[in-house]
Amino acid sequence: MSTVRIAAAAAHFGRDLDFDLARIAKLISDARADGAALLVLPDAALGGYLADLRHPDPEALPPALKPQDPLIARVAALAAEMVVCFGYCEDAGDVRYNAAVCVTGDGVLGRHRKVHLPVGETAAYAPGDRFDAFDTPVGRIGMLIDYDKTFPESARSLALDGAEIIACLCAWPTSITNRAPRMAQDRQARLFDLYDQSRAAENQIVLASANQTGAMGGMRFLGQAKVVGPGGDILARTWAKAGLAVAEVDVADEIKRARHVLHHLSERRPEVYRERPS
Repeated sequence: MSTVRIAAAAAHFGRDLDFDLARIAKLISDARADGAALLVLPDAALGGYLADLRHPDPEALPPALKPQDPLIARVAALAAEMVVCFGYCEDAGDVRYNAAVCVTGDGVLGRHRKVHLPVGETAAYAPGDRFDAFDTPVGRIGMLIDYDKTFPESARSLALDGAEIIACLCAWPTSITNRAPRMAQDRQARLFDLYDQSRAAENQIVLASANQTGAMGGMRFLGQAKVVGPGGDILARTWAKAGLAVAEVDVADEIKRARHVLHHLSERRPEVYRERPS
């Protein structure tokens, strides 16, 4: 499939798993009614995000689900013919991961464990150790979880693995240390958009960025879900409100056009790049 209708969601999710599942079902239904073949939901769509990013309470963490939890199968059944990416807290026995999964009605297509953990999140989660793209009915996809997209190497690794679409699943709050009087003036709001557009443009791929809205503990989430084209142009967005950003994209054609003259991936010079500070 080349032309794909892509939806990225801005929505609030909390600890009540029944509520979360009902909200996921409604978003899938709305995206389907809008003709979307791919729906990207926020990080922590099942169970909500941390209530305190600086000092998370170990007694108040999101519910941890096994990778084969029946709730994941229920989301897959709701997805049916659609491709749906969503986040949850993964129970891996001795450790937890901030994780994402991509499903259709046929089952799981791909998984990702958040690699880059901000200060505070390390008290709740272990870091993942890889970035892998995977094939889906709408094309080859890679997933990132919020802070992952701060690092150019994350999206670049997925692009080098053939990802045509990158799904960014986020629970990205306003600035915790320097609150702005208006969300539009918030430093994290500007960075959120900057990273989305930069990661798409530098890799010349399509990026769908979903984010939480509302509040959890002392944090207020940005929303700002969007679909970004290979030139870094925002094709659809929700701003701060809950809803769906929906764009129809001829993925192969847009990528081909973006790479027609300047082909960033093939023009790299990895032999001169420094791996770590000297």
